[in-house]
Amino acid sequence: MTFELPDRTELKALGLSMGLTIDDRLAETLLGHLALFGSSYEFMDQLADNLPEINYQDRPYRLPGKEENELGAWYVRTDLKGSDTGPLKGRTVAIKDNIFVAGVPMMNGASILEGFIPDFDATVVTRLLDAGAEITGKAVCEFLCVSGGSATASSGFVKNPHNHAHSAGGSSSGSAALVANGDVEMALGCDQAGSVRIPSSFCGTYGMKATHGLLPYTGIMGMEAMLDHVGPMTANVTDNATLLEVLAGYDATDSRQRRLQVHKYSDSLGDDIKGMKIALVKEGFAHPLSEPDVDNCVRNAANKFADLGADVDEVSIPMHPDGVPVWGSIITDGLWNTMGYNGMAMNTNGFNSPALEKFMAGWQDKFDQFPVNLHLILMLGKYLEKYQGKYYAKAKNHLPKLIKAYDDVLEKYDLLLMPTTLMQAQKNPASATDLVIEDVIFLAFYTVLNTCQFDITGHPALSAPCGFRNGLPVGMMLVGKHFDEPGIYKAAYAFEQSCPLPEL
Repeated sequence: MTFELPDRTELKALGLSMGLTIDDRLAETLLGHLALFGSSYEFMDQLADNLPEINYQDRPYRLPGKEENELGAWYVRTDLKGSDTGPLKGRTVAIKDNIFVAGVPMMNGASILEGFIPDFDATVVTRLLDAGAEITGKAVCEFLCVSGGSATASSGFVKNPHNHAHSAGGSSSGSAALVANGDVEMALGCDQAGSVRIPSSFCGTYGMKATHGLLPYTGIMGMEAMLDHVGPMTANVTDNATLLEVLAGYDATDSRQRRLQVHKYSDSLGDDIKGMKIALVKEGFAHPLSEPDVDNCVRNAANKFADLGADVDEVSIPMHPDGVPVWGSIITDGLWNTMGYNGMAMNTNGFNSPALEKFMAGWQDKFDQFPVNLHLILMLGKYLEKYQGKYYAKAKNHLPKLIKAYDDVLEKYDLLLMPTTLMQAQKNPASATDLVIEDVIFLAFYTVLNTCQFDITGHPALSAPCGFRNGLPVGMMLVGKHFDEPGIYKAAYAFEQSCPLPEL
């Protein structure tokens, strides 16, 4: 669609919709001056889309057969090879299906995007290929990435590799399941509420939500720029640190990045943790929804850290639970506004996709295809328009207090420790016809109660497996100072190497 100025009738109707009566004389005056602005848009219509160049042009793909997709975790299979050299030479990687891989279908878990093909590579995909990685497919994610469970993707449920009757977590459900099952060595996930860490907790992988902005988000479908994160998901700490080294760093097209501190993360592995100070966050435990076995497993992990020489104390951060409503007030307005612009992130520089805008246009007419959790949050977003951003603004104003609450403790301690999720993986429905609305909503929103705070504060947080109960993993979360990913990796590696994960 090309730009056209409104005619006199349209202009008068527009004015009335905004409380302004426009007579014929004023209409002629306004239309005359609007012509100047109209010429700008006519000029933009004549320009070609200025999108990044695509390297590694060979982009074969195929839909997976049932025999190779037992977990329902693959959306599409690829054989995309990058550089012949590099730190990831020959390593296999799955890409969450909200991340652009040019020429390869992307659905973001949503039927409304079926048939969409990205027109350029995300920056993180370019970095993977330049480092020699082999991208073997796109991993299923939840419908528009809005769920901590794994039962909302239009392609079907994603199964937990440890027990196929259980959830893989979300929204990076396929990424965690494929890594945990050994189908790939590494994967990328994205995290706005816990979507890297929740499936890592449920599936027993290592999932890093790094400091906000450390990894560029250009070319990834997001929700709200201030809390969009992309992160590595791996089967061990070493691979996670290696993958972060490849992905981290400045990208001129991403204004989310500020005062970056980039490290050689693998250098921190193997360091003695004797004398590290770890704060066990009281408010991260004993929530009404907390499973006692999860709390016990993470407290046992704290004891293991103490055995390894760390100083472990329990501390109280009373604002930790308050971070959930602060996050909720930001994500709801943020997601609603992003949807209003057909998935385009506002107030950031960088590349936007004309192809994505085309596919997202008219999504409101397909609202009946959305899962119930998105019905809930998007209807709330529309309803909140009557408050004109009041709660979004108030949450932003309280955010510095929340950041300070964690930073005050991190001035005295190196890391915070708590359960990643309050519960282990819950059961998936037996089939789509057995979906229970309350269960979908529970997994979508109540899995985030320890994770979402760090999306808005920007602190780095890693989910790492710390044990098993009834054959399912339990995840602990290590949180560090901004840009202190090395400290997190140092502690996680020491724990990983100390002993096999216990079965409670």
